[in-house]
Amino acid sequence: MQTQAPLIPFLDLAAQNEPLRAQIDAAIRAVIDRNAFILGPATTAFESRFAEFCEARQCMGVSSGIDALQLALRACGIGPGDEVITVPNTFVATVEAIALAGATPVLADVDPRTWLMDAAAVEARITRKTAAVMAVHLYGFPADLVALRALARRHGILLLEDAAQAHGARLHGRRIGSGSKAAAFSFYPGKNLGAFGDAGALVTDDPEIAAKVAALRHHGQREKNVHSLVGTTARLDSLQAAVLGVKLAHLDGWNARRREHAARYRDLLAGSRYRWPQAVEGAEPVHHLFVVNHPEAPRVKAQLTESGIGWGEHYPRAIHLHPAFAHLGSPGQFPVAEVICANIISLPMYAEMEPEMVDHVCEVLLAADR
Repeated sequence: MQTQAPLIPFLDLAAQNEPLRAQIDAAIRAVIDRNAFILGPATTAFESRFAEFCEARQCMGVSSGIDALQLALRACGIGPGDEVITVPNTFVATVEAIALAGATPVLADVDPRTWLMDAAAVEARITRKTAAVMAVHLYGFPADLVALRALARRHGILLLEDAAQAHGARLHGRRIGSGSKAAAFSFYPGKNLGAFGDAGALVTDDPEIAAKVAALRHHGQREKNVHSLVGTTARLDSLQAAVLGVKLAHLDGWNARRREHAARYRDLLAGSRYRWPQAVEGAEPVHHLFVVNHPEAPRVKAQLTESGIGWGEHYPRAIHLHPAFAHLGSPGQFPVAEVICANIISLPMYAEMEPEMVDHVCEVLLAADR
């Protein structure tokens, strides 16, 4: 039976959007007034600001996170006959992008402490066909780019980043998005920096990669009516760019609040049976999600529901256990990732939460842990 506990949603987009409503309305109105809906000034301005924010030379706005990943691969010349190594405990888009680019995804198990890409496991999966490693900054935790850059140099392969959940995160003081050949971001509405629909971006220090993505997203045009590449329609909508431009000014503050909530979760759950990923040395996560494992996860989820607390699962099934990607591995082949996924619980996490909300979630969690 549902208790009378106050409802704590898993995510509350209105709490973020309503205080900015006047600014966002004005930004959208400016786009409409100029009738500049495709690759207009709002998109160009956001690209410039987001590149600067990421400490990267260039940013290309695209229509989604998966388009950013896929076009990054294509711009790097990765396609049929190539293998790209990534992790099993990620959102399916990471692997979909590799497949859509025509390359072959290869999975490598993750570090049991960080839940992130393990350089040693990756190295064991490298073959003569390996063209790139796709690091995933899962839940807003930076992967160990120092070790992965060294590995990539050693084997003469590319390092790319799936930064869809890591807007504003840092590793050794450097923003995520500037530590590889290219990094892909998603601006899905629930992200730390979220649009009002699908949107994404690629950031890079390589002007040729940026130029290729600029063409690929726009039907392969390097100049108007000259289609030099086989491209697609994957441009960042000017209306979404306008929304993102307003929100970007607030992102560091929102991320700071998320870190406060995460620290409170960790402090209150210390000594319990809950486990969560640990940051790599020198990392400053942005906690897109706060996820835990528990040996009795179904019972914990039931108790959260009973108590009026929203929760999620990111992600309850490793990639190779989905029918579409069963050819990438057999059950038990990636045990660390499989156990993490099977016991996953995503707790409420957004900047606008109050400390008392975190306290109440933890009260319910600790009661369920007894």
